Amino acid sequence: MRKIFSLALLSFVLAAPSYAQQRVFDWTRANDESVQLDPADYHTGRVYHPAPEGGNIHVDIEARQPLTIAMVWSDEWNNALQHPELMRQLEFRCLREHVVSTTYECHLPSDRPMVLVIHDERTPDRAIVSGIGAVWGHNVRQFVSPNDLHIQYYSWNCTQNCIQPEFQWIRLVKEKYEVSSVPKIYSLLTPERDGQHLSVKIKAPVPMTIAVLPSKAADQVYDNPSTLRSELDNTSCKQRGVQSMTFDCLFNLADGPQSIVIMPDAGASSRKKAEIELQTVKCIANCDVKLIPNQ
Repeated sequence: MRKIFSLALLSFVLAAPSYAQQRVFDWTRANDESVQLDPADYHTGRVYHPAPEGGNIHVDIEARQPLTIAMVWSDEWNNALQHPELMRQLEFRCLREHVVSTTYECHLPSDRPMVLVIHDERTPDRAIVSGIGAVWGHNVRQFVSPNDLHIQYYSWNCTQNCIQPEFQWIRLVKEKYEVSSVPKIYSLLTPERDGQHLSVKIKAPVPMTIAVLPSKAADQVYDNPSTLRSELDNTSCKQRGVQSMTFDCLFNLADGPQSIVIMPDAGASSRKKAEIELQTVKCIANCDVKLIPNQ
């Protein structure tokens, strides 16, 4: 399980490589809206759907008359619109009162949707409204001076270094072969960047020695297997006496062409087959983007 977790974690890290130039994020203008509020009116703004760990909002608000601004759970707000008697029971988050012009920010605590609610703080003169309504006999909203409200929404977006290299695990080898005293050699690749990963998975009937070597050194081992012992001193990517194992190694550009050498340990022999699988992480898109180590 530890090996599986290690590979899963590695795959996650490689989805956003630490070697890529760091992206820069900032608030950027999104959509906006302009509305007119009568005294004591409520305006329902955008519904936000934060991630499970929460999220932030950033909104510019301007009005002619004072406003109260807050975030409310979306389901509770919709329920209160249908049942006004529940309005007093609402939980208001990031409450701001007497606002005319502001940049409104709020941290949303969870993945439960929340809605931006804006309330006109003016109290209508019920006597005048009632009198006008009685005389004219229709809705009097048009006779009350409106509160002009403008809302500018923002989104959290990448603003610099937004195009990043994309990486993916690529299978190099997967096969079964009959174990013999002759070294098994696989020519792997020439590394494309420093820190390139190699995953080695083996299952064998007898203990095996595995080593990643420069291709020239691997050719020498093939011609003279006794040289493998000395070559093992020159590589950090090696395992001795393994039969069932998955392990990872790192390549560097200066290593040049690489090969993997697999041999049964001294005295071990079998006519059964070993299973080998080799994978590496290669760039598959935006590969010309300059890669620099993070400071």
